[in-house]
Amino acid sequence: MPLLRTARPDELPALVEHPGDPERNAATRAYLAGLLDAGCTRPDWCLVAEGPDGRPAGSVVLWTLPGQEVPLAVVLFEAPEGEPETGTALLDAAAGLARGLGAADLEHVVDSPAQAPQFQRDPGRRGDLLRAAGFAPVRDGRRFRLAVPAELPADDPRLTFRSLAELGPGPFLAVLEELLADTADARLAADVAEHGLAAAARRLFDDTAGLRHEPGWWEIGYAPDGTPAVLSLPAENPSVPVIGFVGVAPAHRGRGYATAAVVRGTRVLAAHGATEIRGDCDAANGAMARAFRAAGYENFADRLEFVRDL
Repeated sequence: MPLLRTARPDELPALVEHPGDPERNAATRAYLAGLLDAGCTRPDWCLVAEGPDGRPAGSVVLWTLPGQEVPLAVVLFEAPEGEPETGTALLDAAAGLARGLGAADLEHVVDSPAQAPQFQRDPGRRGDLLRAAGFAPVRDGRRFRLAVPAELPADDPRLTFRSLAELGPGPFLAVLEELLADTADARLAADVAEHGLAAAARRLFDDTAGLRHEPGWWEIGYAPDGTPAVLSLPAENPSVPVIGFVGVAPAHRGRGYATAAVVRGTRVLAAHGATEIRGDCDAANGAMARAFRAAGYENFADRLEFVRDL
């Protein structure tokens, strides 16, 4: 079993270097440098498995939102091929460190096809390593992105939007409870089963609020009869603007409002300088996937989300 240790200063931000793969090495260095600068990780959260030459042969990095002290996920997980015990040991070490810092669970996402900045090649082997270390899949997701065009679709004239700045959080939490009572998202449904509707709505609101946003960006869209029809919570994560959460109240589904909500969030982010926007949804939520496509987004990757309880 290789020695597991904290990465040395001279090993940051490169960590594991792949011979003959300069694109991957450069993207990973830039990604980790950005995480360190943004406060999404710190040097003592970067763990490596030392290879025979003394350099990192495997790695795992804890990640959180800027300004937070408790890790939420692992990124840059690399395990040497043919050494599954090293991969398991790295994940166990990261879990132990996160637990000591107050984390109740730890996430990791596997995107396919492999792409910058993490280049998660061989997703099947990666999934096996995660399961062996106690991680369980909680969501089979689809990722979408849009290169913001010069001209965006108009807002749906049927909807009247009012913002968080105007309404305060109460109406937003009420709409979230209504949405979560009948959601096609496996992860959100699991939160409801574990915590109850009110607590799950609060957790979703607070988690999304951890991303950078302005109160004026978050909106409820009201139908012509005056009832809440859609919720739009656009935001910016540390690397890219995102459609943080959108949803349609059950009584208003089937009327094209999901597309209207995606368009509204897109327009808000574009108005504040976004040139590329991303979003995701559960593979089972066909209506949401259709809404992204109708708003001009492309499904560029699949994302399998894993969680390990600590």
